[in-house]
Amino acid sequence: MHTSAALDRISPSPTLAITSRVMELKRAGVDVIGLGAGEPDFDTPDFVKEAAIKAIRDGKTKYTNVDGTPELKDAIVAKFARDNALIYTPNQVSVNVGGKHTLFNAMVATVQAGDEVVIPAPYWVSYPDVVQFAGGTPVIAPAGPEQGYKLSPEALDAAITPRTKWVILNSPSNPTGAAYSVAELKALGEVLLRHPHVWVFADDMYEHIVYDGFRFATIAEVVPELYERTLTVNGCSKAYAMTGWRIGYAAGAPWLIKAMSKLQSQSTSNPCSIAQAAAVAALTGDQSFLAERNEAFRGRRDLVVSALNAIPGMTCPTPEGAFYVYPSFAPLIGRVTPKGVTITDDEAYVAYLLDEARVAAVQGAAFGLSPALRISYATSDALLTEACNRIAEATAALR
Repeated sequence: MHTSAALDRISPSPTLAITSRVMELKRAGVDVIGLGAGEPDFDTPDFVKEAAIKAIRDGKTKYTNVDGTPELKDAIVAKFARDNALIYTPNQVSVNVGGKHTLFNAMVATVQAGDEVVIPAPYWVSYPDVVQFAGGTPVIAPAGPEQGYKLSPEALDAAITPRTKWVILNSPSNPTGAAYSVAELKALGEVLLRHPHVWVFADDMYEHIVYDGFRFATIAEVVPELYERTLTVNGCSKAYAMTGWRIGYAAGAPWLIKAMSKLQSQSTSNPCSIAQAAAVAALTGDQSFLAERNEAFRGRRDLVVSALNAIPGMTCPTPEGAFYVYPSFAPLIGRVTPKGVTITDDEAYVAYLLDEARVAAVQGAAFGLSPALRISYATSDALLTEACNRIAEATAALR
């Protein structure tokens, strides 16, 4: 017995591997600060939890429609109209077991051998692996710090070929927090309008986590001509602090939604009925708590950006959204640790920080752009301050 060729095309998630390692160290009593998980430290809002408890008491513990309850689909339709000026009907909506599941369903349902998917780098770790699992070819387009960690129209145009099936746009971005302005989306849309065979996977998971008056927009809203070939993707994990509830959703062409449902019917069946009831409450309930949490995230962002930029050899841009920073540290490559180990790449630097400073981050190589690391600031000011002090001390010890 051997593993399948499809499985051999992918690797375990590096971000989840770091999270697991931090959990192991903490269980062993090690004083480690984990900055690797893409997970808000805030609790799920009480009104959302109460909706889940009520669903349990009301006996909503049975199978539901494969790709979402009517109540949740209606709530998602209303959300897109309210927040994005996008009009969908329930048969254009798919509810999945988290955003990663939405990505998996969309790629596996549409991509086959020879198809290409344009992915700006740095990218969320799952994008290329899921494309490869589906049999497609990831085409990595540069979107480095000189472009503000965003895909330029020129880079997009250069990456598209007759075999391109999708382009993935993530805004605000995991891992950089960079977000596309309306003007930037319009410029990308002009390129895509010249290539009518290319579809858009718009990953808007961090939509509600933006700062400094930034106006979030999604590409189907900004370029209505792309509506028919855009899958607009979102979920409850980040803004509503519901990572463990596993609810992602998307809206798009009815034939695509039907194809994704067909695949889901033979894999997970429906998402958890209780989580779906909670998601209805999240999307339809009082949204005022988002502003308060965003203000806390903004303060943490400013704290971390300032502290990391004060470290010689490190450069940390200020992101527009999400809860990550993506500092680069090219001048540190080639330096030597107090134990005589050469920092050959970002994986070596991240290992050094974990072993010596007891701070866990994720190497930039996992996101397709080195030398850098991703730091999540979704934790307390006190822990962030201590973590940055530890990083500064460890980095100063390099020779």
